[in-house]
Amino acid sequence: MRVNTKAMEWTRAPKQYTMTADTVEIITEPFTDLWQRTYYHFRNDNAPVLQIASAEDYFSFVVKTEFDSKTRFDQSGIVLYLDSENWIKAALEYENEKIQRLGSVVTNNGYSDWASVDVDAAIKSAWFRLSRRGSDFCIEYSADGKNFQQMRICHMFQAKGAVRFGIYACSPENASFKARFSDMEVTQCKWLPHDGQAPDADC
Repeated sequence: MRVNTKAMEWTRAPKQYTMTADTVEIITEPFTDLWQRTYYHFRNDNAPVLQIASAEDYFSFVVKTEFDSKTRFDQSGIVLYLDSENWIKAALEYENEKIQRLGSVVTNNGYSDWASVDVDAAIKSAWFRLSRRGSDFCIEYSADGKNFQQMRICHMFQAKGAVRFGIYACSPENASFKARFSDMEVTQCKWLPHDGQAPDADC
């Protein structure tokens, strides 16, 4: 099912954005971010987030993002934002003229982590896919929208019942850039059930 952006809802709408039925463009504002406590010891919760909701226990959401980021930490990607202390984000995050971070952050109960790998700074578009199986989630990345690679699997303690998911973009430093989102789609869960070891009895 293609996502109609008109059915999505903002958490902190940016001052500058444009929307059609199937695309969104965001102009980021300086000093916007999503982060909670860990290592840096500060809390940032002011990035614009645009989401839809689903109570389905099994689904996948995919989006393409294009960006002209050029300042450290500029980022745009996919998000599952439950509240200020419980969320997931995945994005390409600008570092310098040579590299950017393909990374994901999982925030549970007010503490964030960050997992990343360095990729070429020349990359200016990417697809991300978020899949749900109950309270467990899988984040994937693709360079072409067809072949996806796993970035991480995680558990969200507060992801019970309906959850909200969608897109975000932000500039944690004194910067601004344009991020464009398109090809948003919700499908049957592409993250297949595990068929290896049998689960423990108490799982």
